[in-house]
Amino acid sequence: MDTLAPRQNSAVSGYEWLKRDIIQGMFKPGEKLRMTALKERYDLGVGPLREALSHLIAENLVVAISQRGYRVAPMSLSEMQDIYDARANLEALVLKLAIERGDDAWEAQVLAYSHTLAKVMEVKTQEQMLEIWDARHKAFHTAIASGCGSRHLLQARAYLFDQAERYRQLWLRRTVLSEEALSLKRQEHSELVEAILARDATRASAMMQAHLMTPVPIIEGIMRNSNLRASQSAPEIMG
Repeated sequence: MDTLAPRQNSAVSGYEWLKRDIIQGMFKPGEKLRMTALKERYDLGVGPLREALSHLIAENLVVAISQRGYRVAPMSLSEMQDIYDARANLEALVLKLAIERGDDAWEAQVLAYSHTLAKVMEVKTQEQMLEIWDARHKAFHTAIASGCGSRHLLQARAYLFDQAERYRQLWLRRTVLSEEALSLKRQEHSELVEAILARDATRASAMMQAHLMTPVPIIEGIMRNSNLRASQSAPEIMG
């Protein structure tokens, strides 16, 4: 068993590194993933890289081309809109259940993560600011969702979050470094927590749905003004 550990660890590391780079835009939609370049970039063999690529195909982040290797999956406005609509509706349902089922410890956890998010520390670089805010924002929303008590709903939520992540990165880099946008988000989060603590499931669910849809017009604008607007289907990109 121990002899398999290095290979397994290599595959996991390759998957995590490559997924991060695709999500953060290091590789562009439709870009060919050349095995030679990947081996050099990640210092991994062909076996672990193929395993990592197989996982990313299952997650719709990479597409396999018959006899021609691999490409980064395309991005499209229609996919983005569908993902965000699904996320917003599911998150609203999860929050409704969390308010109905969550206990005092859940409330305390939501408050704690809300406080941490509202007090993002001053950092030296914009990249650090983006990473810290995003990590705390994810933790805040995960704390809210945790009260629903459904493992399967939380798994579906995690899947949709991963599907949205490439699109979210476009929004994050446009907004999180803006004080005006951060101020607006702080206000939205504060009002959301207020509705949660009041156990107003109807109001809180509607607020959550609207909150998660706010990035959509911004992402649409970014995609329309960049070459991402052409990424409408896999055949167009792979040709």
